[in-house]
Amino acid sequence: MWFLESQDLKIEKILKEDTKMKMKKVLALILCAALTFGITACGGSKAPASTEEPAAESEAPAADKEEPAESDAGQEAGGDNLQASKDKLAAAIESEMTTDNKQLMADPIIKEIPEAPADPDSLPDDDKDKYFSMEYLDFAKEDQSPNLPESPADGCIGKKVTVIVHGDHAWTNAYMKGWTQAAEALGMEVEILSPNWDQAMQDQLIDQAINSKPDAIVVIPLSAENATQQFRRITEAGIPAFGSNTLTQSDALAYMEAWTGPDDWAQMRILADTLGEELGGKGGVCYITHNVGTSPYFARTYGPITEFKEKYPDIKTLDIQSPGFEAAKCKQQVADWITKYGDELNAIFLADDSDQVTGTIDAIKEAGRDDIVVVAAGNSKAGQDAVKAGDVRIINYQSAEGDGGLSARTVAAWFNGEDIPLVGYLTTDMITADNVDSFYPTQW
Repeated sequence: MWFLESQDLKIEKILKEDTKMKMKKVLALILCAALTFGITACGGSKAPASTEEPAAESEAPAADKEEPAESDAGQEAGGDNLQASKDKLAAAIESEMTTDNKQLMADPIIKEIPEAPADPDSLPDDDKDKYFSMEYLDFAKEDQSPNLPESPADGCIGKKVTVIVHGDHAWTNAYMKGWTQAAEALGMEVEILSPNWDQAMQDQLIDQAINSKPDAIVVIPLSAENATQQFRRITEAGIPAFGSNTLTQSDALAYMEAWTGPDDWAQMRILADTLGEELGGKGGVCYITHNVGTSPYFARTYGPITEFKEKYPDIKTLDIQSPGFEAAKCKQQVADWITKYGDELNAIFLADDSDQVTGTIDAIKEAGRDDIVVVAAGNSKAGQDAVKAGDVRIINYQSAEGDGGLSARTVAAWFNGEDIPLVGYLTTDMITADNVDSFYPTQW
């Protein structure tokens, strides 16, 4: 009985163990099935994740990076920056004004070029055709250097420009003010360097500017003859070069994107015509020049001389001297003329209306010669005050700030991909006692 009971217990135990084993197998099968399904499911989700989901994740940061590109950095590469630059230029042209309430960035004047003379170099100094290439800068765009950089056409905003002037002077300060004001309005950065009338120093500053790799370089050349090699160096370095203010030999234009500045020759011819009428078409004139070798030297000396020869042949040149811009030296020169020429001296033509005017007036007043007619180039405060007082008969309006403004406008338009004239001139006017009040306050 015990045996049967024990056997029954063994059988029951075996059955229980067998049942447990079967249940374990079933559970194992279920677990394997679940794991297989899970792995399959995970594998199915991983495949698209490797091609689509990570792509979506990478697109999100890319979109984040593009947002500042459209509003900030992206503008530097064109797109919105170009349109913003064009809008800034248009607005600045309309709104920016000079100290004397004239347009800072007025439209440039394009000059018509007559037929060139056959052999100008063989002509005498008082023949206007001798200076044809200086006066008209007769040069065609198609003859420019193939090394001229092309406009990036991506906008002027953010561009860095180096401006190298000719020397320290009150006029130069006003020019720099105009350039700086225009650059700020146009979103450009400008660095201005001065060699203080030293040719070797200006050459060094050009090399310095080239090494700093700005987006453009603007130069007021000290020497018309030296300008060609200066602009060639800039262009061959791959940097766009722009001429400003003083004229150059016309072949220098081969290495410039553009030149802007006053039409000194036209201004001096108008000034000479006005003086010729004042003198009744006859008399003796002495000249105090600008710095020898510069374009103002030629224009403000031989512009009036050649004009008188053609229209007022009875007006004679008595003397030409270059004492510089110091009032004391000019005063001594004029005093010497008064002593030497006496009543033959009827007029004095000055290349500058600041210190040259001051010294000249002092000498005339001390000699008691109120019959000498004085005219001058430029419109400083000293010159305008002298016109208002009746000591100087006529000066010509030449905006120093506008000169800088026109240069900045031209550079900005080039960055914007606009078609710019190779040569663009400033507007001008003659200032007399009748209209001098409309040119105050003066720029320098």
